[in-house]
Amino acid sequence: MAEKILIIDDDVDTLKLVGMMLQKQGYRIIASANGEQGLMQAEAENPDLILLDVMMPDMDGFEVARRLRANANMTNTPILMFTAKTQLDDKVTGFEAGADDYLTKPTHPTELSAHIKALLARSSKGKISAMAVPSEKRAMTVGIIAPQGGQGVTTVAVNLGDALHTLTDGDIIVAELRPGMGTLGPDLGEPNPTSLTDLISANLSDITRQRIQEKLFTHKTGLRLLLGSVQAKDGLIKNLPTMMETLVNRMSFLTPYLVLDLGSGLTPLNQNLLTSCNILLVLVEPIANSVIRSRVLIADLGIMTGGTENIHAIVVNRIRTDTQLNMTQMEQLLGQTPLLAITPAPELYYSAVRVNSTAFSIGPDSLTAQQFTKLAKSVLEFEKQKKD
Repeated sequence: MAEKILIIDDDVDTLKLVGMMLQKQGYRIIASANGEQGLMQAEAENPDLILLDVMMPDMDGFEVARRLRANANMTNTPILMFTAKTQLDDKVTGFEAGADDYLTKPTHPTELSAHIKALLARSSKGKISAMAVPSEKRAMTVGIIAPQGGQGVTTVAVNLGDALHTLTDGDIIVAELRPGMGTLGPDLGEPNPTSLTDLISANLSDITRQRIQEKLFTHKTGLRLLLGSVQAKDGLIKNLPTMMETLVNRMSFLTPYLVLDLGSGLTPLNQNLLTSCNILLVLVEPIANSVIRSRVLIADLGIMTGGTENIHAIVVNRIRTDTQLNMTQMEQLLGQTPLLAITPAPELYYSAVRVNSTAFSIGPDSLTAQQFTKLAKSVLEFEKQKKD
């Protein structure tokens, strides 16, 4: 398995150039544009090495290194400081903060590569003892996204969650991560949900696992839900990407399976959450222009996450019409075979809303339920492959 390197640098050009260079050498790259985000990515991803810039706004690399070393899970993770500073005092400060090695910009790619290999080789010698320390298990996280609004992301998320709950007979959390644009609460009997807003309006340190547990809405199906608000102004909350990333990270330790409603498009809000997902499901409507947009979205997601092997297309037919593309046409336009096609069932979905439930639950013998069961089984199979 490729070793993971987390790059923390506010210079976008450095992130791109160094990231691409290391990717070509076979490393898996995770990028963070500031110290706060880097700390969260480190906790979420448990990288094999951290490449850390010193000169960053808000929180410099020295402070990031100190906080990393204060985290029990990061005690032995190699930190290579990467900076334009050349003074001896700065290097001493870097080592005192917890850095293992220090390079000054500009650095030749060969030199950087040699230092990384040496640090990884040294750190591997201590991995046996580190492995003996039990680690908490993170959720199998499924992110669902569409190229544009109105394609049924929330509907797919909640029905997939219900199918996973039925198949595993276990705890499932479905999170509607769309502050100010929530629809799931009113559909499921919570007309004015405030839980998501309450959490992301708090201080970062207040987003604890216990507080998240208290804010989850337990539906009669047994699903636990984090519901987006219906107040449009909630979409203006400050520091949304950082707050949401922290929330998802904490939530991933509360359940075996986490389903994220990421909404539509690549917004600053959902871009930060992409690397938290083990699987990304991209919804595709069987109309030519929509298929093209989905193909572009899949390509962009692949660039941002380091590959498309965990990105799968789901065809969602919302209406019955003969003008839609068939599966062969879809595959040609999309450039891949969709994982599944969900057929239209407007009456079933309408009936589910009337009784504040899911289509999966009120129609357990329906074709819709069978399709979501198949999708849930695919998720479980992906999880099995990941473990193997």
